[in-house]
Amino acid sequence: MLKTLHSRKTSQLTIGFCLGILFGFLLQKGGVTRYDVILGQLLLRDFTVVKVMLTAVVVGNIGVHFLKDLGMAELHPKPGSLGSSVVGGLIFGVGFALLGYCPGTMIGAIGQGSLDALFGGLLGMLIGTGLFAEFYPALEKGILRWGNFGDLTFPQRLKVNPWWLILPVALGILGLLCWLETSGL
Repeated sequence: MLKTLHSRKTSQLTIGFCLGILFGFLLQKGGVTRYDVILGQLLLRDFTVVKVMLTAVVVGNIGVHFLKDLGMAELHPKPGSLGSSVVGGLIFGVGFALLGYCPGTMIGAIGQGSLDALFGGLLGMLIGTGLFAEFYPALEKGILRWGNFGDLTFPQRLKVNPWWLILPVALGILGLLCWLETSGL
């Protein structure tokens, strides 16, 4: 079934588009597309954003590895480096600090009609993408190679079955989520 779907690019794009709309809808319903919620998170007063992100980490991690174990998905980790993490973190951080949205919440905010996200966020994202593309050849030869740690995952590096890491991490995150909820955060 999945090999058939893989060969149908239009179907893949349609499914991705529909899932993207569903994702944006859920972000909006969760409240994480609102500037005051994001600002509350940054001020450590409202932990809605952290709760949504940690829930996504648990569900995504378990779901992807479950599909992989069933032979319905393949993982293709990209190589990483300390330099690429620093550059990516700076680009993300500057945009987040200036506007108060990450890319996902910004698109959701545009969908709900937030003009600051549309004009500031989308324009900023396009400018940032253009600048990164322009300087990528120079960055690739230099800073993006610093501290290269390859495409190994933590389970591969530790030479363990992924579930030996997934389950304890998921349980730890679930414990943290329960603590945040019972603490009123």
